Amino acid sequence: MPKNLSTIAKTKKIKYFLISFVDLFGVLRSKLVPAQAIGDMQKNGAGFAGFATWLDMTPADTDMFAIPDPDSLIQLPWNKEVGWLASDLFMDGKPVKASPRVMLKHQIKQLSKKNLVMKSGVECEYFLINQDGSGIADTRDIQSKPCYDQSALMRRYDLIKEICDSMIELGWSPYQNDHEDANGQFEMNWDFSDCLKTADRHTFFKFMVKTLAEKHGLRATFMPKPFQNLTGNGCHAHISLWNGKTNKFLDNGDRFGLSHLAYNFLGGIMKNAESLSVFFNPTINSYRRINAPPTKSGASWSPSSISYSGNNRTHMIRIPDAGRFELRLMDGSANPYLLQAGVIAAGLYGLNNKSDPGEPLTCNMYTDYKNYPNLAKLPDDLEESLEKLDENKDIKDSFGNEVINSYVKLKREEIKDFYQDEVFDKEKPVTEWEKDNTLDC
Repeated sequence: MPKNLSTIAKTKKIKYFLISFVDLFGVLRSKLVPAQAIGDMQKNGAGFAGFATWLDMTPADTDMFAIPDPDSLIQLPWNKEVGWLASDLFMDGKPVKASPRVMLKHQIKQLSKKNLVMKSGVECEYFLINQDGSGIADTRDIQSKPCYDQSALMRRYDLIKEICDSMIELGWSPYQNDHEDANGQFEMNWDFSDCLKTADRHTFFKFMVKTLAEKHGLRATFMPKPFQNLTGNGCHAHISLWNGKTNKFLDNGDRFGLSHLAYNFLGGIMKNAESLSVFFNPTINSYRRINAPPTKSGASWSPSSISYSGNNRTHMIRIPDAGRFELRLMDGSANPYLLQAGVIAAGLYGLNNKSDPGEPLTCNMYTDYKNYPNLAKLPDDLEESLEKLDENKDIKDSFGNEVINSYVKLKREEIKDFYQDEVFDKEKPVTEWEKDNTLDC
């Protein structure tokens, strides 16, 4: 029997609910609903005008309704009066197919036909910056190799502690926090889970970090590449497939500890990486991080070629432990739901076609890439990535032509808007358009 949000509100003393959804561009949209009205909202949903968000609709379309998922409820640790809810979008009584959470649930359903569940964890990197976005907030954070810098980490102890304490209270099992490779950059890790739960938590995490940073007089950004000379914000995903309590990726007889099924799934991701980079790297700014020149620290820590390896961070896919692999392609602007949906869609292609990823490479891809001229490269800009998606019949079949066409249409409109006043050049500083449109991604 579904959870009754009215009853929960009384028990937990919640006065308001944020009924939220994420649009195609990853923007978190919400309505603030008083607890006395949540019963009707749970049944019928909160109404939104789709055209007012990044969904391919017109002002003439009927209202869409966000029906909250009670299992996603998160009571804000810093404001217990408010409960946050992830929602699914409906229009005329039917799911809105081109809405990210619905798209993910469709892929989960397709995977379930093979009696499989994808579990995943994400590593979200972010910068703490000044209010206008012109620089990092900590003017003393100036080392050329600042990764794991204890002093810089502890200067942000109060904020990091509040975020981590919140995750502990929410039962996410966070296990480490660190200063990352760029000045002013941080990462916080929590336990993996079923991919829908991970996507919901990923969405809330970004909201939580930004909110608590503001509370501490700071600004947080997940923008892929806010500073030309510094390492960008990645969002690496750790992937495994399960049947009940059995990890179907695990094979202790393999040199990397992966099963044939895991290699097929991995192969499907490699086969479709060019097309799905537009889900994983969805902004114009994203492609300052991909195929990037060396940064101040000496390495971009982002991929450029489509390759896999063992425990080697210069490749797109790394196998750090038995029974899972890490996809290092995504960046901080990735839509949490499309990230997971894209992985499943590509992986399912691999399972259905028994995709062979080929032999792993053990080289330093950042220095030895010239030795592999036939290795497929990742798209160099958003336009190229969109073209690859638009040409990929298998991915279109997986999500539906209408869904992919809507996404491509909106993204091409965004590119057109950019080029009215700007030029994309990785050798030149980040443009004001990129900052205005991506700092709060």
